[in-house]
Amino acid sequence: MSEQEAKTAEDKTILLVDDDTEIVETMRFALEAKGYRVLVARDGNQGLALAERDDPDLIVLDMMMPKRSGFLVLEKLRQTNKVPTKIIMVTGNEGNRHKAYAEMLGVDDYIRKPFAMDRLLGAVAKLIG
Repeated sequence: MSEQEAKTAEDKTILLVDDDTEIVETMRFALEAKGYRVLVARDGNQGLALAERDDPDLIVLDMMMPKRSGFLVLEKLRQTNKVPTKIIMVTGNEGNRHKAYAEMLGVDDYIRKPFAMDRLLGAVAKLIG
């Protein structure tokens, strides 16, 4: 990786919002290895607070979480941010209704768990470089 590519990735912040510690740590490790700055929130309320405070380039958002679901976080972010933050929703839910609703709310990508880390890294690279 050239210095310019490394600098580009290091300038990008990704917020992971998920209550599953194992998944979060796996995603964090993979993303940090690519040079991204990674923030972690363990529930929807914490995710919203960090999103407002740090204005990340991308949010990887779990659908099912304590305190506030990914859908409620997504709705709130879409109402409050003038420039929409890039959002990848991840879920273990198989339902197509949920995918359709997430897309209606403007997610940039939708990934079903379990997923190959290459799938996430590819989506991140496509959305924020």
